[in-house]
Amino acid sequence: MSKADKRGRHHLHIELTPEQYRLLSAKARQCGLTKRAFLIRLLEGQPVKALPSQEVKVLRTEVHKIGVNINQIARSVNAGIARAEDARRGLYLLEQVYALMYEVAKK
Repeated sequence: MSKADKRGRHHLHIELTPEQYRLLSAKARQCGLTKRAFLIRLLEGQPVKALPSQEVKVLRTEVHKIGVNINQIARSVNAGIARAEDARRGLYLLEQVYALMYEVAKK
């Protein structure tokens, strides 16, 4: 066993092929982690998930905006001040959410 430093930590030196290093770097970057943090999570059995793509971030923002509009319509319906046109708009917005989610699910 290797000798620990003053803080009780062990240092490890490993050699990787250029392809292995590229793969490690790419996977760590996809997760938003350093190479060290990525390897530690793997060793500890913690989940290592890729960060959401820009497309998913845009989708989340869009769905949030639509959800806000649907909530505003629901409040007006509950208050008794909504018109039939408002209800149709709410249904249309909900259909948009389903369409956006379907597009992402296809990929």
